Amino acid sequence: MKAAIKLVAGNSNRALADAIAAYLEVPLAKCQVRRFADMEIFVEIQENVRGQDVFIIQSTSFPANDHLMELLILIDALRRASARRITAVVPYFGYARQDRKAGPRTPISAKLVANLITEAGADRVLTVDLHAGQIQGFFDIPTDNLFGAPVMVRDVKERMDLSNLMVVSPDVGGVVRARALAKRIDAPLAIVDKRRERAGESEVMNIIGEVEGRTCILVDDIVDSGGTLCNAADALLKEGAKEVHAYITHGVLSGGAVARIAASKLKTLVLTDSIQPTEAVKVARNIRVISVASLLGEAIGRTALEESVSSLFD
Repeated sequence: MKAAIKLVAGNSNRALADAIAAYLEVPLAKCQVRRFADMEIFVEIQENVRGQDVFIIQSTSFPANDHLMELLILIDALRRASARRITAVVPYFGYARQDRKAGPRTPISAKLVANLITEAGADRVLTVDLHAGQIQGFFDIPTDNLFGAPVMVRDVKERMDLSNLMVVSPDVGGVVRARALAKRIDAPLAIVDKRRERAGESEVMNIIGEVEGRTCILVDDIVDSGGTLCNAADALLKEGAKEVHAYITHGVLSGGAVARIAASKLKTLVLTDSIQPTEAVKVARNIRVISVASLLGEAIGRTALEESVSSLFD
């Protein structure tokens, strides 16, 4: 396997790419991704990849458009360099929240991005906790959607008393994800019923489930502004919850989100490194980062050997 694959890293999350390379004991391929004076992206693969199985590690996180263009140009460069197979490893798939027409004359940008990746020349896609599982169907190439739950479950079991836990979905749409984690740790499930008045703002309306005296774990795929999490934590504590933690796969954390969470009643927010943590995240009093490097590394190794990836989650 070591000789058969090449790992290529874009600029979006070099630390994660290094960790995956260390897990697989495969060095990152020599590759230059730089900008011209007008910020146009230039890519040069600096070693032979002809006939190789190549995995590009690149999240489409902030700045999303730059990192997406990097990914597309890397794919094109590898295709023109005669790579045998190109897998786009996209730990965080940006534009996933635009997975349907939210109103008249609006785009389905997740489908557009899927088309761009396919047309650029990718042969398959590997990602983590898509915002909506059906986005896999937007691709006309094989797509593996890995789950962050096993990494989170391991952390929960190491750090918490399982006998008093309650898993909570911060909205009705995330119930399937929360239930999957609750099942793994044999914990009951509660739901926060919220009504969103306008984009970026949410109002907690009701808690479905008995949370009094429980240690609550909020589970979701993305935290952006942090408003939903902070409001949910307040509502749970008001209903008698002992303390509130949150486990979120993708820490988008735009604007003043880190400061909002640091000042909130959340005991801890646990993120994965699918998006490279900022300095503000690293020093925040109640934010911790756990790694999905071993999960992605194992999936890459199994893909290269044509072995089952789904068995990772059995």
